[in-house]
Amino acid sequence: MKPAEYYQRDRRRQPPALTPDYKTSVARSPRYSMISLQQSVSEITGPVFGHSDIDPIDNDLIKNYAKDQDPVGERIIVHGRVLDENARPVPNTLVEIWQANASGRYRHKKDTYLGALDPNFGGCGRTITDENGYYYFRTIKPGAYPWRNWVNNWRPAHIHVSVFGSGFCQRLITQLYFEGDPLIPLCPIVATIPDPDAIGQLIARLDMNASVPLDCIAYKFDIVLRGRRSTLFENRLAGN
Repeated sequence: MKPAEYYQRDRRRQPPALTPDYKTSVARSPRYSMISLQQSVSEITGPVFGHSDIDPIDNDLIKNYAKDQDPVGERIIVHGRVLDENARPVPNTLVEIWQANASGRYRHKKDTYLGALDPNFGGCGRTITDENGYYYFRTIKPGAYPWRNWVNNWRPAHIHVSVFGSGFCQRLITQLYFEGDPLIPLCPIVATIPDPDAIGQLIARLDMNASVPLDCIAYKFDIVLRGRRSTLFENRLAGN
């Protein structure tokens, strides 16, 4: 196996921990340097997920919680590829999503927003990428919702995305937004990201070629991981 190339982490693309306009970051942001903990063999090698752990409709949020009818809202497809920094596919990796329903409400006991709950929508799904790193979800487009940051802040429509590596300790969590949403530039969380190009990489693009006529509009969202080009920390891989 040839030695891998490594890209240094570009911290200009990462939001600072302390961003007072995002009010909860004031209490949650660390005041001291982070400590690096070396992983053990058990953390690096397992446990892992296999295809047998995934139900055939786990990636179909329109069907996987429905009881007597389909959920209410705009039917959409979210699809793309999981890639490393050299644009190579990352196959057989677990991708999970969770989201609010069409009214902007999560199925969670602590969500007290006035938006209605949909008895036929659970808001969670998962799938495993194929040999080309491709993933696919069918779902309902989430609604925007207010949150207690300043007096009148609203979260843009978004879907949370989790990608697992080769073990439970290797996990990336991000969120995708939708092209054309006017709330994106107004969101204090989005505004913590200093690089406009990095914000652009969080936006799923309209993909009419993958849309299903008279059924679903599609959005394309590629997920780029550091892969073999992870940042070196004290001569050990970090950030995978």
